[in-house]
Amino acid sequence: MKIIPIPMAPGLRGERQPQPVIRLPVAPKALARVRWAADTKPPMPAMTPTEAMAWLEQVERHDVAVARVECCGPGDPLAVPGRLFETMALLRRHYPEVAPEIATLGLSGEAHARQLADLGVRRVILLVDAVEPEAATKVYAWVRPGTKTIPLPQAAAVLVEEQARAVTAFARLGMAVHIQTTVCPGVNDGQVEAIARAMAALGAESMTLLPAHPESEEDKAVVARGSALAARHLPLVAAQPAMEPGWASSPLPGPTPARPNVAVVSIGGMEVDLHLGHAIKALIYGPREDGLIALLASRELPEPGGGATRWQEMAGILHDCFALLAVSAGESPKQALADHGISVLITGGEIDGAVDLLYGGGKKKRSAGSSQQKKPR
Repeated sequence: MKIIPIPMAPGLRGERQPQPVIRLPVAPKALARVRWAADTKPPMPAMTPTEAMAWLEQVERHDVAVARVECCGPGDPLAVPGRLFETMALLRRHYPEVAPEIATLGLSGEAHARQLADLGVRRVILLVDAVEPEAATKVYAWVRPGTKTIPLPQAAAVLVEEQARAVTAFARLGMAVHIQTTVCPGVNDGQVEAIARAMAALGAESMTLLPAHPESEEDKAVVARGSALAARHLPLVAAQPAMEPGWASSPLPGPTPARPNVAVVSIGGMEVDLHLGHAIKALIYGPREDGLIALLASRELPEPGGGATRWQEMAGILHDCFALLAVSAGESPKQALADHGISVLITGGEIDGAVDLLYGGGKKKRSAGSSQQKKPR
């Protein structure tokens, strides 16, 4: 996995124009898995709320207006509602003119509807792929409505019921409910009109149909047939263009006078190849007095274990670092370090390339043999 810069749509550079929707993947936990998910690439890691704000700042630096913001996957925003609400609170503080949207299955939607409305949500994209429990068992490999796994037929019935109650609750509170249905031939193509009819009766306002396999002509044909039926009940809306972090990308922070350095955890000192939870040392890279980027020091980190205390201590040790590179890291350390101004970036490969990118992608020359030099003891 490599860190890559923000992907820009053609025509966005050099002129400021509104983006239809900017997606913030802030949901780390999934509540269900569709059976065709095995055909897709793995999702990118979820952002912390702090990283999401950094992403929006980066978007603005590329002269793209932050007009619409959607909180979405890779999991479900309502699976970890505290994280969603924190993101929305930050949005309200930094972008008060933006009314955030969410994309969700709707499990526990009724319970959280009032708080979502109070936080300024005016539109909910509800992901509905079936409205009959038996049909839902064909769509989903598993559904987890709560903390415990329950048999799929029971879980499917809970999902269908809670989605219906969520639509009613959202609509009653003045939120526009948009239905998004992914259609898979032989799985749920026979449900399309039933979904549109049921959701319209509950208060949904519009609908989008998507093929389960976008490159499949069969899937596209099934969507076309389903569109004619769904349009009898709900206005159909084409999938809207979106801007989101590219696959395997993270919002790229940059050095500041207070935090000019980058920390790296590595087994051998050549590649980013260590899980943060296993790290006992960090290599510190940054500018020397002559401005060249080089390996400056090696610092001892707190021993593994210790929970939140460890991450607090680590933040103090890395007080002058704006980023920390690791091959993987848990959500707790990412959030704890982000709260102290340190972005944990998930990457791999040679240290030199990753560090160079954070300092402008080679705009500043590195000292010769910087990572090959004898490592500090």
